[in-house]
Amino acid sequence: MAEKNAIIIGATSGIGRHLATVLAADGWHLGITGRREALLQEFADEVSTPVHTAVMDVAQTAEAMETLESLIDTMGGVDLMVVNAGVGFANFKIDWEPEKNTIDVNVTGFAAMANVAMRHFTARGSGHLVGISSLAGLRGMRGAPAYNASKAFVINYLESLRHHAMKKNLNIDITDIRPGFVDTPMTKGQKGMFWVATPEVAAGQIYSAIKAKKRVAYITRRWRIMAWIARLMPDFLWYRG
Repeated sequence: MAEKNAIIIGATSGIGRHLATVLAADGWHLGITGRREALLQEFADEVSTPVHTAVMDVAQTAEAMETLESLIDTMGGVDLMVVNAGVGFANFKIDWEPEKNTIDVNVTGFAAMANVAMRHFTARGSGHLVGISSLAGLRGMRGAPAYNASKAFVINYLESLRHHAMKKNLNIDITDIRPGFVDTPMTKGQKGMFWVATPEVAAGQIYSAIKAKKRVAYITRRWRIMAWIARLMPDFLWYRG
């Protein structure tokens, strides 16, 4: 079997770390990034597959883009890029700093990482870009305005990149992963959660979607029902929630 190289951006915990475990078990050579060097090295020491680590804060876009390009070169190119880095805050008072942080990471940082991936795959002649958006990106909600809006950006940006690749006849697959509630540090302590998936189950379904080269996948799959309801719900009902 030919060597398979993948990079997961945001792999220190939660979905990213568990997806890295799934890929490693299936023989992928990995590049993993995150802000916490100790956690990256801890993962590298746990698995038998080759792992390259890079400390990166996607909000520092210029430095992050250089770091990602260097990691790609070190690995001799990659077949799969998963942009998982993201933050989310409850912000009922709409304080500016949480909003700005969310935009810096989830919007600017995401676009920067996707840009590097697209340029690499275009030059290489093939590749698979996976972005982690959210069911929250389908409609705006009180409590975390920037988070919902940032995930709407990710959804639209991935669709735009897919359209670009198709029009240019580029051999680049693009998958939009839309999780519902997953038991991760980001969701810890949230009230009113239901259909909560373990990160292990979420990672398994994400990998299935990657292998199937799906354009859009809801994680877990039952959240497709809620996506349908959210789209069709009239405004007067939505705003009562």
